[in-house]
Amino acid sequence: MQLYNYFRSSASFRVRIALAIKGLSYDYIPVHLVKGEHKDPEYTQRIGDALVPTLVTDGGTALSQSMAIIEYLDETHPTPALLPATPLARARVRALAQTVACDIHPINNLRVLKYLARDLKVDEEAKSAWYHYWVRSGLEVFERQLTLLAQERAAQGLTASVLCWGDTPTLADCCLVPQIFNAQRFKVSLDGLPLTMGVFDACMALPAFSGAQPSACPDNEA
Repeated sequence: MQLYNYFRSSASFRVRIALAIKGLSYDYIPVHLVKGEHKDPEYTQRIGDALVPTLVTDGGTALSQSMAIIEYLDETHPTPALLPATPLARARVRALAQTVACDIHPINNLRVLKYLARDLKVDEEAKSAWYHYWVRSGLEVFERQLTLLAQERAAQGLTASVLCWGDTPTLADCCLVPQIFNAQRFKVSLDGLPLTMGVFDACMALPAFSGAQPSACPDNEA
C-alpha cells in the first residue's frame, strides 16, 4: 500500500495510527500542503478531492477521506478491531470520532484558515480566536460525551475506560489524538478536560500512536 499524506495533517495522522495499530506496512509518500503539492495534476488525477490522505491499496485503487480509509482497513484487516462488536457500542465510538472529524476539524483545517486570511482579510488575532473558540468548544463537547459514557459504565458496574472506549484503541482514539496535537500546536487551552487528556496520555504511551506522530514522519520539518 501507499499513503499519500502530510506530516502535520490530522486526517493523515489518523490513518497512520490505524495502519500502525493494524501492523500494516506501506510506502510513505509526502504531499506538502503548504507548498500546494496536493494541487499538482499528477496528484489530483489520482483522487477527486485533491486532499490528503490518499491510500492506494495493494490492488491499485486510490481511496480518499480518512474515516472511509480507516473503516476500509478495519473491514479488510479486522484484527485488532477499531470498532466494537455491538451496534450500540459502534454507534458510541462513531459519535466520539465524528465529534472530531465532522464538527471540530473541518472548520479549522488549513484551507479554512487560509480562506479566512486571504479572502475574508481576517487578521492573525481574529483567525487565532476563531481557531481557539471552535477547537476548545468542540473538545468540551467531547469531554461531556466521555463523562456520560463513564457514568453509564459505572452504573453497569464496569471499570472506567482507559481509552475512549474500553482499554483498546478505537476509531475515536485515532481521531482524538491528532486533534489534541493540533490544539497544542496552536496553544489552545486544554485545562479542565481531565477525561479527554487522560485518554490522550494513555494513547501516547502506545507505540502505534507515538510512532505515527508528526515528529516521527520522514517529511517532518521541525
